[in-house]
Amino acid sequence: MAQVYDLLMEDAPYGKWVEFTKKMVHRFKPDAHTMLDVGCGTGEITHRLQQEGFQMTGIDLSSDMLTVAQQKDPRSNIKWMHQDMTALEGLKGYDCVISYCDVFNYLMEDHQVQRAFDNIYHSLDTGGLFMFDVHSLDHIQEDLSGATFAEVRDDLSYIWFCDQGEKLNSVVHDLTFFVQNGKNFQRFDEVHEQRGYERKVLECWLNQTGFELLGLYSDFSEKPSSDGERWLFICRK
Repeated sequence: MAQVYDLLMEDAPYGKWVEFTKKMVHRFKPDAHTMLDVGCGTGEITHRLQQEGFQMTGIDLSSDMLTVAQQKDPRSNIKWMHQDMTALEGLKGYDCVISYCDVFNYLMEDHQVQRAFDNIYHSLDTGGLFMFDVHSLDHIQEDLSGATFAEVRDDLSYIWFCDQGEKLNSVVHDLTFFVQNGKNFQRFDEVHEQRGYERKVLECWLNQTGFELLGLYSDFSEKPSSDGERWLFICRK
């Protein structure tokens, strides 16, 4: 997946994530400097925020993703770490923690989300910000579950089936893609599962962890909202 991730995500709203992050930091913690990107993938957002002046650390469960991230700018001072968000180690005192691109939807069990919240809480300095997003339940149930996506390009083609998962509010992504390799095409198959969570449940777990919920935004909106495809939570330790 790491080999083709950036090709598949060419239209992702990376710029909106970066601008939203900058606005929230300016609004709630204007002196922030250090930032931890949890589930950084190939590091696209991490690199962009580093270019905005933040001292970045990126962690991901996939070593292949981290390799791609580091290769984008080998001279960068970003610190890359291979870690599981449910078992963070040696990460303390950050001004901000971010986790975007529906990373939390890949946690399939309640206790995994709660453990990740707790780990992130303890990685923050007092007063630090935690910003993350998840798919809204409407988006999972109405837009993803049962849908099929496909695209044909000169160098890449894919078909992507989204089926309802066994767990409540879950979806299974079954992807097959063909990537040009010289004169031939190489086939890759991936299966991923995601689960949606009730907004009130997430708010309850955040509160139990010790976070103060500063705002809930939708689809990068300027005003707090719980509508839309993507919920963005802004919390403070």
